[in-house]
Amino acid sequence: MIETDKSYIFLAGASRGVGREIAKYLVEQNQKVKALLRSPDSRPELEAMGIQVVMGDALDAVTVEQAMLGDQPIQAVISTIGGLPKDGQRADFLGNKHLIDAAVKAKVQKFILISSIGSGESAIALPPQALTTLKPVLIEKEQAENYLQDSGLTYTVIRPGGLKSEPATGNGVVTENQKVAGTIHRADVAQLVCQCLFSDAANNKVLAAIDRTQMYGYPEFEELSLT
Repeated sequence: MIETDKSYIFLAGASRGVGREIAKYLVEQNQKVKALLRSPDSRPELEAMGIQVVMGDALDAVTVEQAMLGDQPIQAVISTIGGLPKDGQRADFLGNKHLIDAAVKAKVQKFILISSIGSGESAIALPPQALTTLKPVLIEKEQAENYLQDSGLTYTVIRPGGLKSEPATGNGVVTENQKVAGTIHRADVAQLVCQCLFSDAANNKVLAAIDRTQMYGYPEFEELSLT
């Protein structure tokens, strides 16, 4: 179980999407958050939430290390980075590699990586056409997952299904069954991530995250209890 005293949770990808929902949820849980931001656009909003913002690009290893090895001790790292490439370079693997390397040096207690259903052995959960379309990003996500698992850090890899932006439903679940597929609201992913953060049951696991009411193709599975 990670400790929650004066140390921070380091969040990469807080500007939008799942990362922003995680930021909101951590603040609601009275956690101290340090967010790595590439663009200053969302800095005022995050700082208004009480989040400490440090500017930097995850693709720059030196910047990441300086941000994580600062004065404040970091207890855990959560990364949601990825998406559209900047100048042709995706962050899905290289950015996460830099975060993982820095986390090892910072001796953090846990690293949570947000990946995607379709990565690694969960490729069987997606239809062939979707796999073909997503192949470039899924290759990098799998590389990042493997790098994290080989890092020696305590980790949780969370692979959400298709993401929606509606409010949380409370129906989000995680499972080690890699055949499941479906959709899930970003806010529900955020809640699951924060539950995994403080649950030893999630340690060193690769988990699919879906809404139990929005599944397709493989309805029978065993939920992982995070309590």
